[in-house]
Amino acid sequence: MNVYAILMAGGVGTRFWPRSRRKYPKQVLNIVNQETMIQATYKRVKGIVGESNIFIVTNYDQKDIIKENLPELKDNNYILEPFGRNTAPCIGLAAIHAMVRDPNSVMLVLPADHIIQDDKKFQEVSQLAIKFASENDALLTLGITPTFASTGYGYIQRGKEVAQVKGNQIFKVKTFAEKPNGDTARRFLESGDFFWNSGMFIWKTATILEELSEKLPEIYDGIMELKQYIDSPKYTEKADEIYRRIRGISIDYGVMQTSDRVYVIPTNIGWNDVGSWETVFEISEKDKNKIAGDYEDLLNVESSECYVYSPEKVIALVGMKNVLVVDTGDALLICKKSHSQKVKDIVDQLNKKGLNELL
Repeated sequence: MNVYAILMAGGVGTRFWPRSRRKYPKQVLNIVNQETMIQATYKRVKGIVGESNIFIVTNYDQKDIIKENLPELKDNNYILEPFGRNTAPCIGLAAIHAMVRDPNSVMLVLPADHIIQDDKKFQEVSQLAIKFASENDALLTLGITPTFASTGYGYIQRGKEVAQVKGNQIFKVKTFAEKPNGDTARRFLESGDFFWNSGMFIWKTATILEELSEKLPEIYDGIMELKQYIDSPKYTEKADEIYRRIRGISIDYGVMQTSDRVYVIPTNIGWNDVGSWETVFEISEKDKNKIAGDYEDLLNVESSECYVYSPEKVIALVGMKNVLVVDTGDALLICKKSHSQKVKDIVDQLNKKGLNELL
């Protein structure tokens, strides 16, 4: 039985504009340290599976920059989508590639752009999940033990405990909850029954394909049609044709929230999905004025609680509080921290204006 680590790396990270662009996406940025996010994720999973069993799912535009980040990976470690269709088609595509290599394989599916501070604990929990998934027709996800009443994450409610391995409990999932308001998030935290939805999954390849066939037959039929063209000269053309006719949907909406064989392993691994510039501010080191960032030089008059990115230009702040400043030379973002989720709306405006050079 082979275990394949699938790193989903096709997103753009529109909330991280102007640093994140189509050809230079969030996962290849060194947002919180010198290592890029995909390099950190790759190193983390190398402690679980061999290099030849790590697959990067990305698109044609981003392959070259990711290869620069991971030069040791060969071409056959890449699974290319013509364009993004959300996580269900992405995972389905990875599953048929895994199925061709080993019908009895197990998949460890991870976003390439999350932060995990405790790699050792992550590897330990992942290996337990892999063992459970290999012995059961289960869809496993890692639930993050919440440390505060977050309104920015989805939640997973645990049901009955089904196993306990080396101090790690495995629960049947009772329900999924979307990002809650403040009062609901506090109730979730106080109950002790809810965990943050990490978007990390473990299952047998055959099990997820069976679920896709039941829950999303249109996607399943498309990827199974494509399966026969893997390693064929017609693969690229066929993939483009199929992706144009299938709908985009997340694996959470399409499968996890409706399946009766979903399980969660709660864990505390120092996880953060780094979903906005505000999050980067929160997890970054700060100076005495609570200013964080990466800058050539900073002049400050009565400013605090700000994030500044300007590696090639002097930035002066006067009387600023709770503000983000991100300067990439060709674009400048100035934003209240509390509005950082709306940066993606700027990308929408750039699209409408046809300013492709800034995308």
